Amino acid sequence: QVQLVESGGGLVQAGGSLRLSCAASGRTFSIYTMGWFRQAPGKEREFVAAITWRGGTTRYADSVKGRFTISRDMAKNTVYLQMYSLKPEDTAVYYCAATRLNIIVVVPTSYDYWGQGTQVTVSS
Repeated sequence: QVQLVESGGGLVQAGGSLRLSCAASGRTFSIYTMGWFRQAPGKEREFVAAITWRGGTTRYADSVKGRFTISRDMAKNTVYLQMYSLKPEDTAVYYCAATRLNIIVVVPTSYDYWGQGTQVTVSS
């Protein structure tokens, strides 16, 4: 099993920035790709960004491209999501996820492990 714990959410004004962290523990050797998803009230969970653990290949949703950056620290088993120029529409619960697939996947059902989520609220 793999455990994922997110941190770093909070309340920020539009135009501000936040950095989310996701610490992985347990059988982390089984993880090949990690991703961030978000879910706003009344909406489906949507892909935000993903990174392959070993190669560092990244992919972003069009809505966050150029504003968000995903990175990983292999020594700390931690993935980060740096968010700049935040907008009210970025408000959501952000979830960290991990998959044993060694490719970038954007569908939530392709991920095997999930964190508990962290709330990000952007005020206008």
